[in-house]
Amino acid sequence: MKPISRRIFLSISTATAVVGVNQLLASCGNNQSDTSTSPSPDTTTTPAEGELNLYSSRHYNTDEELYQGFTKETGVKVNLIEGKDDELIERIQSEGENTPADILITVDIGRLWRAQEAGIFTPVSSTILTEKIPPALRDPEGNWFGFTKRARVIMYNKDKVKPEELSTYENLAVPKWKGRFIVRSSGNIYNQSLVASLIEAHGEAKTEEWCKGLVENFAREPQSNDTGQIQDVAAGVGDLTLANTYYLARFAKSEDPVKQEVYQKIGLFFPNQNDRGTHVNISGAGVVKTSKNQENAVKFLEYLASDKAQEFFAQGNNEYPVVEGITLDPVLEGFGTFKADETNIASFGPNLATAVKVMDRAGWK
Repeated sequence: MKPISRRIFLSISTATAVVGVNQLLASCGNNQSDTSTSPSPDTTTTPAEGELNLYSSRHYNTDEELYQGFTKETGVKVNLIEGKDDELIERIQSEGENTPADILITVDIGRLWRAQEAGIFTPVSSTILTEKIPPALRDPEGNWFGFTKRARVIMYNKDKVKPEELSTYENLAVPKWKGRFIVRSSGNIYNQSLVASLIEAHGEAKTEEWCKGLVENFAREPQSNDTGQIQDVAAGVGDLTLANTYYLARFAKSEDPVKQEVYQKIGLFFPNQNDRGTHVNISGAGVVKTSKNQENAVKFLEYLASDKAQEFFAQGNNEYPVVEGITLDPVLEGFGTFKADETNIASFGPNLATAVKVMDRAGWK
């Protein structure tokens, strides 16, 4: 099996760091970056036959083994270039016709929508993908496909909130929760996509009213990330928050006693089970329209929808698989089953700009 060539994209203006797989995994385990650099790859060279250039914003070491599995099955070498979501989108745009990118993998419908609007993707027609991936989790025209699901749920302090007090996202804006709710900033794409989904469900005016009520209930100004919200709810800074399920799963699996203590204090609630269902988002991918290896790119997407890849892909980051019948990660299985919102998430994309304006007008910083 050919090794994966891996590059970390730092920014448009910096050199690309090139490291070996073993060295990279070791450095990531220590939360350090390799400081050696080499010139950026020649983007004017057509990739060799039997290769695939993968631009990915998923920074999970477990994905490495997944990509190696594709190489083992197909003989196609994977060249992995990592970077932040928006930076990768900008890079593909700046490289234009000469981009070596074949696949873009990113997280959240917001970023997939940005890439689609930038004209980065080409539609893919694949019976395998349309049969295995639910319609709600893929672009109707085949520009991108979801491969893992992320549920955005209510997490609460078990000592302060009883699960029977909870019901819907909408209920978080009622006066009962005044001074008790904490959340990350409106600049966060997960929150923007949730608000975009509410606009799809209720319209702009009602969603803005909801946002204003939510802001009234803030225990503090928005800050930190999902992990920080969970920790602060456990510490009593707020009584409840919104976070993606896989963040709590990380606490559950940690051997750190402090994190285990946090986990024991947190309850998880799936909102809107009696109506449209809990908001879910995806980690997804599409074929870059200028790909020189489109056949291999489609094979790669189809591989990600295979049962073996789905189980590995989802469990590697405590996410939910998109294909039915895949065994869940034991921790996620322990969270219980839930009804997911089956609104096609592609419909949230056009609402994103409005969502940002609504949050800004409501005072959600």
